[in-house]
Amino acid sequence: MTQLAFLAASTAPSRLDPIQLFLDADIVVQVVMGGLLLASLWVWTIIVSFSMRMGSLRRRCEDFESEFLSLDNPEVLLGERRRQSIPSAAIAAAGLSEFRKSTSRGGFDREGVRQRVVTAMEGQVAEESDNLAARLNFLATTGSVAPFVGLFGTVWGIMNSFFQIGQQQNSSLAVVAPGISEALFATAIGLFAAIPAVIAYNRFSNRVGLFEARLQRFADRFSAKMSRELERV
Repeated sequence: MTQLAFLAASTAPSRLDPIQLFLDADIVVQVVMGGLLLASLWVWTIIVSFSMRMGSLRRRCEDFESEFLSLDNPEVLLGERRRQSIPSAAIAAAGLSEFRKSTSRGGFDREGVRQRVVTAMEGQVAEESDNLAARLNFLATTGSVAPFVGLFGTVWGIMNSFFQIGQQQNSSLAVVAPGISEALFATAIGLFAAIPAVIAYNRFSNRVGLFEARLQRFADRFSAKMSRELERV
């Protein structure tokens, strides 16, 4: 073994160092890695905040619905709880508002009132569900795009490695390996960002669907209650 090879072997790292791989990478690969790391950070921020938000909304809706449907005159409770941004309160408010508008004049059509009230509450259910699912678009985008962004960094890094081979006219593993390692690290970061995003998107989409079904059941129960009130008018 030559003295140069011995020195190279003695100074070679004994384990993989992600920070050093990032620092030694080409500027283009560094930009790709940095963007993917920021995307991954934002993905985890959405995961934590959305989980906390869904838990809080579910508890507040449960408390509101059980109390609201048991009252004969729920409008006082509605005004208080609607200020707390409770989806169920917004749905009930939409139904009551349409009920008042439709019954404010004499000679109204009861069946028409029922249909308009149901339509108003269904529209509010859809709006509340859309508001919940709005931030999930970033998870879907990251899950589908991040691997390809990482792959771009990998392709660029491998191209740079082949360029170094041509410049040094040396195809030994010592010349090729560092550049390829840095390039493959970009793909690894892309997968690190994409995998949690895909899992979280699928799970949260299911939770939003279940929450929408819960809101729809509340709207149906409240619609039945208003229908009984309408028969007394």
